[in-house]
Amino acid sequence: MDRRTFLAALAASGLLPRAAAAQPYPAKPIRLIVTFAAGGPADLFGRALAAGMSTELGQQVVVESRTGAGGLTGLSAAAHSTADGYTLCLAGAAALSTIPFMMASMPFDWKTELTPLTLVARVPEVLVVNPSLGVATLPELVAHARAKPRTVNFGSAGVGSITHLAGELLRDQARIDVVHVPYRGAAPAVNDLLGGHVQFVIADIPVLLPHIQAGAVKPLAVTTAKRTSVLPDVPTTAELGYPGVLSDNWYGLVAPGGLPAEIAAVLHKAATAALASDELARQFETQAAIPSPTTGAEFVAFIESEQAKWGPLVKATGARL
Repeated sequence: MDRRTFLAALAASGLLPRAAAAQPYPAKPIRLIVTFAAGGPADLFGRALAAGMSTELGQQVVVESRTGAGGLTGLSAAAHSTADGYTLCLAGAAALSTIPFMMASMPFDWKTELTPLTLVARVPEVLVVNPSLGVATLPELVAHARAKPRTVNFGSAGVGSITHLAGELLRDQARIDVVHVPYRGAAPAVNDLLGGHVQFVIADIPVLLPHIQAGAVKPLAVTTAKRTSVLPDVPTTAELGYPGVLSDNWYGLVAPGGLPAEIAAVLHKAATAALASDELARQFETQAAIPSPTTGAEFVAFIESEQAKWGPLVKATGARL
């Protein structure tokens, strides 16, 4: 009988001391599923969070990329994992707030099969236009679109994405008739914006910032509640009369449903400590992201509020996956 089998037999018989039979959590490395491709903003957020949590927990948090279906593939893998604290997931906004309204049935019930731990980051978005359109402000864009219905196109990262629905929010709030042009990701949408094939895009600031700085596109408004330090001179949509056009992108930390409360508490403490660190803040700042720790209950309420905002809009557009 080898040593592992012998110890297992002792544990089963009750002869092994409890401290030896059950090591304190965490006793081994933890897997953090990131639901978007390596090298992108989500990967940076995940690796920064993993490094900080590794320090806090005294165990390595290992990043694993599981991409596909707008982040749903990786999130589904987490939902169907064992709730022992050794699988976590950095979930993006779409998989929890818009995609549920685009499918006949979801592969999991987030309220029972996920344990939301904390919001991690909020990423402001900005509305930019091709300078050739000849508008310098959001009111001018709205006036132009009203004067020439269905002649202004806006690009997005795909049907049902936050970048799509942000444009739909503007269409609804400003009462303009513009044409949606979906792409397979933000990069090709921005490329066609630069080429003049679409006239405006609403996307994450990090995606557009180099083109703004180069003067290739003109920012008209940030779709956040407050101005961002990255573009301090660009007004918010609320300042310009459209307070309902809010479309921050965001990421949150979740675990499988049924996670024991004591383990959830350990993970939440480690995550929020990491999010409070200066080093993580510096790394997030490179993507114009804001560390946004919450309690688990606050994160649940946030997801519910996002679903309440986006659900009716998704249904109105008829977006389907």
